[in-house]
Amino acid sequence: MSETVLDQAGNVRPEEALDIKTLSDYLSASLPNFEGITELRQFPGGYSNLTYLIKTPHREFVLRKPPRGAKIKSAHDMKREYHVLTLLQPVYKKMPSPFVYCEDESVIGAPFFVMERVSGIILRHTPPKNLHLNADAFKRLSTNCLLNLVDLHNLELQKSQLITLGNPDGYVARQVSGWIERYFKAETDSIMGMNTAAEWLQSNQPKTSATAFIHNDYKYDNLVLDENTLEIKAVLDWEMATIGDPLMDLGTTLAYWVEAQDHPALRAFNLTWVKGNLTREQFIQTYAKLRAVDVDAILFYYVFGCFKIGVIGQQIYARYQKGFTKDARFANLIYVVKACADNAQKAIKDKRI
Repeated sequence: MSETVLDQAGNVRPEEALDIKTLSDYLSASLPNFEGITELRQFPGGYSNLTYLIKTPHREFVLRKPPRGAKIKSAHDMKREYHVLTLLQPVYKKMPSPFVYCEDESVIGAPFFVMERVSGIILRHTPPKNLHLNADAFKRLSTNCLLNLVDLHNLELQKSQLITLGNPDGYVARQVSGWIERYFKAETDSIMGMNTAAEWLQSNQPKTSATAFIHNDYKYDNLVLDENTLEIKAVLDWEMATIGDPLMDLGTTLAYWVEAQDHPALRAFNLTWVKGNLTREQFIQTYAKLRAVDVDAILFYYVFGCFKIGVIGQQIYARYQKGFTKDARFANLIYVVKACADNAQKAIKDKRI
């Protein structure tokens, strides 16, 4: 298959450039057999942490760092994301191996970590050039995506020490109050749908919840796919992974799982609206069967997912408004926030997803 279908890094954005010599010196002292940086590139996708490709004479690495102006520690904690990968490595194979974490901000201006580069396809809002996917391919991909989420939620917690990543008691209530607080701290425009969704979430929390390891940002563009089979090679972006209610994770994935009738602004999330993909309802019912769980309260979890994604978009848009990033993609995120609010409101009104 043509190399053009693989996820490619581009030129580093000038405002997000790194000191290559200082970084190369640090990694040469920290990683065995590190040969020095021959080229530094930047992955253009993603809206949160910044991701760079490090090339050396015989190997490639990936560096992750928080964006400039980010103050939301829980969403940009490099040490924690590195720790998550370290705990996952013995019990879950579809992830990049972590190599080194650096908290010394004098190296590149922020904490960062370096991990394995897993090469493959990453599906963003449009398919890679020269990759032609039919309905059967999307059916297979969406099913694999679902099965892998089930695998994550079934991970053993005690012996693996994954249980140490979070406190499941009161998780749902903390998430609701926390994301509402984040929204109003980042608010730039008055969006009635976000306000009413926040009120509804506070009043409609489920009385019981389960406990599992959860990714919290699980969607197509956080999956690295084999270029020949479209099997999942690795899951990326573990910054929000924790221990909590797995239906909160499912709700977020469903909110990202855009369907053809959804607002076009949401198509920046996923190619799930293309023919062949499982529908949200099919995803829910298959998940419930495979894990033998009750999904009667899925409306709450879906509305929460819509609100949460709206908050993430709002936080990034607020940083753009303040001039912390010049990435032109962020200028239109306010429309994504409004579309998320609309999906939440429609679900509440219709009492179904």
